Amino acid sequence: MQTLHITNGDVMTERLLELSIPGDILTWNEMLCEGQTMEQLDSEAHINKRKVFFSEVYGLEFEDDKFQNDIDKLNHANQYTEVILWFEYDLFCHINLMAAISLLRQKHVNLPIYLVCSGRIEGEDSLKGLGELSQNQLLSHLKNKTTLKKSDLELAETLWGIYCGKDHNLFKPFILKKSSFQYLNSCLKAHLERFPSSVNGLSVLENNILQLIKDHDIKSRHHLLGYVLNYQGYYGYGDLQIERLIENLSIFFEETKDNITLNRKGHEALLGQHNFALELNNNIDFGGVNRLEYQFSKTENKLIKTPINAN
Repeated sequence: MQTLHITNGDVMTERLLELSIPGDILTWNEMLCEGQTMEQLDSEAHINKRKVFFSEVYGLEFEDDKFQNDIDKLNHANQYTEVILWFEYDLFCHINLMAAISLLRQKHVNLPIYLVCSGRIEGEDSLKGLGELSQNQLLSHLKNKTTLKKSDLELAETLWGIYCGKDHNLFKPFILKKSSFQYLNSCLKAHLERFPSSVNGLSVLENNILQLIKDHDIKSRHHLLGYVLNYQGYYGYGDLQIERLIENLSIFFEETKDNITLNRKGHEALLGQHNFALELNNNIDFGGVNRLEYQFSKTENKLIKTPINAN
């Protein structure tokens, strides 16, 4: 058996190498949960959009040569007998996972495809990422990997298409759909709640960050970052993403040398006394949609057009 492993990043790739797990490795170093995307992942147009996003939002250079060299392995799929996907339970990983499966289908890779996905561990209270698993746990996950059915692969391709499109309410029916992706339903729900609330204009995660400041004795932004990383639920955001959110939310808190506390606006936001979406101006793109085009209505349980964008 010649296996192609597709990992969710450098950390997982290093773990596979340390464990001498046989096969070639394609490292999926992307964060498609933010920024504009296109269905055709290896197209020049998509790569240009990613370069612009990383440069303008994070001041980073998108390594398009490395990306193309990595996914070139999929152009030689006849060398392999199976593909194993290594992705975690969170939204960050699941959007990358949907994209990876979609690319496999675009490349007409007709091989058995398996998924190794971490999350709930027997005897543990919190969900665990692949990098947090012991050697024995990781090998057990590999042994018990999930065989993805044709319907699973078609589902992933459909969801990637929706993500790259303009109507993310199309995700709603899939929140209740059963599939081999154990955590997908929770991730789709979490995604819709990334849009501004129709009440206070903050996403669930932004609201939670302000709640953490209110409920805890926060000493610094670094201290706050640690809390958010640990209590972000299904988002799976990294340091850079959380730091950006904290910076955007700085209009809601006061900083001294020793602590961070909510200001009047912060308390008003938590009480839902005003919609701060435009003042916060977190205008990042999610696939094919700009975040500020829609707000999430909890009462209607769907995205609604932001009033200034409503027809």
